[in-house]
Amino acid sequence: MDNIEALSPKPDEFVENKGSRHPKGLWVLFGTEMWERFNFYGMRALLTLFMVNSLLMKEADASIIYGGFLALCYLTPLMGGFIADKYLGNRNCIILGGSLMALGQFLLFLSASTFSENLGGAKTFMWLALFIIIFGNGFFKPNISSMVGSLYPKQEKSKLDSAFTIFYMGINIGAFLGQFICPYLGDVKDASGVRDIFAFKWGFLAASIAMIIGTVIFFILKNKYVITPEGRPIGGLPKNSTSADFEEGETQTAKFSGKSMGIATILFVALFFVFRYILVGELGFSSVGMGQLIKGLIYPFIYAAGISLAFLIMSSAENKVERQRIWVIYIVSFFIIFFWAAFEQAGSSLTFIADNQTDRNIFGWNMPPSMVQIFNGLFVVALALPFSILWDKLRAKGKEPVSPMKQAMGLALIALSYFIIAYNVKDLGNTGLLAIKWLMLLYLIQTMGELCLSPIGLSLVGKLAPKRFASLLYGVFFISNAAGYALAGSLGAIIPATGDKFVKAEKLGVNLQDVLDKKVTLTPQQLALFEKEQLPVANTTFAGVEIHNLFEFFMVFVVLCGIAAVILAILSPRLKKMMNGIT
Repeated sequence: MDNIEALSPKPDEFVENKGSRHPKGLWVLFGTEMWERFNFYGMRALLTLFMVNSLLMKEADASIIYGGFLALCYLTPLMGGFIADKYLGNRNCIILGGSLMALGQFLLFLSASTFSENLGGAKTFMWLALFIIIFGNGFFKPNISSMVGSLYPKQEKSKLDSAFTIFYMGINIGAFLGQFICPYLGDVKDASGVRDIFAFKWGFLAASIAMIIGTVIFFILKNKYVITPEGRPIGGLPKNSTSADFEEGETQTAKFSGKSMGIATILFVALFFVFRYILVGELGFSSVGMGQLIKGLIYPFIYAAGISLAFLIMSSAENKVERQRIWVIYIVSFFIIFFWAAFEQAGSSLTFIADNQTDRNIFGWNMPPSMVQIFNGLFVVALALPFSILWDKLRAKGKEPVSPMKQAMGLALIALSYFIIAYNVKDLGNTGLLAIKWLMLLYLIQTMGELCLSPIGLSLVGKLAPKRFASLLYGVFFISNAAGYALAGSLGAIIPATGDKFVKAEKLGVNLQDVLDKKVTLTPQQLALFEKEQLPVANTTFAGVEIHNLFEFFMVFVVLCGIAAVILAILSPRLKKMMNGIT
């Protein structure tokens, strides 16, 4: 893409002018992450379609497997961060993680190549592939983010916000390319609309090749460019780190006492059962359905692991400054949950609305509903560099907002996006169509919010985390993303009936609005038909409040994100003090 060419540094440009330019190592990490995101998002685009069409799984089972897979992908960074900080170092973990993900994608290629001859064997390949990808992602994700923060000397840590914004653009270029190329190769239909179920393998193979490219790029260039300004390697074995890699007076090895480990273990077990009871209403394991299994095991495990690990890290803090800086990471991570809960409606409720109640005609072309969310990736690529320049210019003038305030701005922007869309659906009625320009505007505003919050959050961890467990704290940070995705699923489930539901009910001779308003009572036969057609018989509720229409649904996100933005903005001056000189 031209954007990548435009951003490519000229020879020796960054070395000769270190004070104003980003180091070449940033672009190495940028390219490595870009290919990894190509691999991951390309595979994600095909996975459920492959399970349903080729492996003959039920849609509900495929969706649950997909959700559990993503949840585990945000749990294993805790493990990868711990192993990197304690034993292997960032470099080795990135190479190991990239290699595992490439292998996992190749196993999906084998699964997609053999299902017609041996369905059982193909499913085994798929399960093994997902297992390997989960662990590969865990080794890769926290460590490459941690290395970005290590590229800059202590006196240049203020550059990290713009550095992570550029890095974030690499993430989204890769995601955009993966979501376009892998489906282009793997999700193929003929002229009559019949899907070629044997084509999925080419999409998975493309994802595998992309990960190999990213891993090889990093392996070849790491020693030359992924180095400190003094020329020392970044992210090597922890035992080879020197005092120059740490803040003055900072301990160079993470140490957790036996008492702290014991308390953290007890806390984890207790919280696991607390969250299990909250989520599925039981402490035991009588429920064996796949949905209950994932919701009652994986999600409690993630939440309990995040909190208990946060306690363990805090127990190793050696002074007041460290404790305060770690607390800032925890507090900001909590507010990030609300952002992702709203932002990740793109893959669920917003897609349903794009499908069922949006006029998607663009200059005579009817855009597929699943493609509408691609605007987010396009806007990130277009706006990431301008945002990076904006932070640089504001910093030069001494007017750059402190990082928590930037994230409060991100929450405020996403609240604004839902406020605009709420008022544009207010008068649609049950079957009116929303103009696609309003969804495009929503994604534009949300992308601006994302650029204020997500890369800034990555940067904040890089600036505040003690070196000895920086990758581990990135793991905690990614858990907050996972918690946001889980909340997104719960909130997406409260979407009220959209236009297609009213049309289906009308064909059955029933006014759905009268059913929802409890003006009519369905007969047993009608109830059976409603269940078959997956039609609702009552309005959804949130926090005990009934959701009657799309306006009220979107206002839930306005209120949640708006309140979170105000509270974080109020807390920002206090958080700035707790950051102890870091902005």
